[in-house]
Amino acid sequence: MSNRTKGILCIIASAFCFALMNTFVRLSGDLPSIQKSFFRNLVAMFIALVVLMRSGGGFKMQKGCLPLHLLRSGIGTLGILGNFYAIDHLMLSNASMLNKMSPFFVLVFSYFILKEKLNLVQVLIVATAFVGSLFIIKPVPSNLVLVPSLLGFGGGMCAGFAYTMVRAMGLKGERGPFIVFFFSAFSCAVTLPWLLFDYHPMTAQQLLTLLGAGLSAAGGQFTITTAYTFAPGREISVYDYTQILFSTLIGYLVFQQVPDRWSFLGYALIIGAAIVMFLFNNGKLEKRTAL
Repeated sequence: MSNRTKGILCIIASAFCFALMNTFVRLSGDLPSIQKSFFRNLVAMFIALVVLMRSGGGFKMQKGCLPLHLLRSGIGTLGILGNFYAIDHLMLSNASMLNKMSPFFVLVFSYFILKEKLNLVQVLIVATAFVGSLFIIKPVPSNLVLVPSLLGFGGGMCAGFAYTMVRAMGLKGERGPFIVFFFSAFSCAVTLPWLLFDYHPMTAQQLLTLLGAGLSAAGGQFTITTAYTFAPGREISVYDYTQILFSTLIGYLVFQQVPDRWSFLGYALIIGAAIVMFLFNNGKLEKRTAL
């Protein structure tokens, strides 16, 4: 099996894990998003801690990475809260698709923060994805789920910013497990006070579903990291959108959810934009190689 095939399989496994995480979050019921976020990150923190201890690299941080860690963790926590709120109030597939706006926001934030250039094709791709998100959000006063849709969109934007910070730390040589650990520990620390003052008692079933969400999230984090060690993002990133297929199928089987035609149109525009970006990046690479 080639490394590219291994990378594709890992990123599809990651997409399934994140779809499963969203399912567990929805199944945990009417608990506050902050409480769900705490338990999700608590599990991921301990798993990352075990990986760090076994790797022997310790907890040494690369020079100049602390501000990037804080930005990644703070904005990333807001992104999780927005995503979880959307999962609780929207169809699973819609919430997942809005969160998948993050790769397009990475392009935008990388342009402004990392000074990575954008060309006309990439600008048009981002604009197409944004139009697709509007078909899912349906920004009209009669839309009863407008606020959750906007929060889900904001969650995707925050995730895009957080991934940009991850890229910036990667350029400085920061280790992936330490990034996951710092983020998970930070999120637990900032949500713990809220949890102490506004804790909602949980049933055993709710606790198990949140632990399942944490395990699924950790599985998604580590499999997507492994995927990008096997192959570059330009070759495999588009397969991350299989999460929408998993979410749509699970949403129908578990929650009897069927997206409307406007949502499907939005899916088509966003996934189409992702495919064009994937093909463009590969074609651009081949052109450079030929030169």
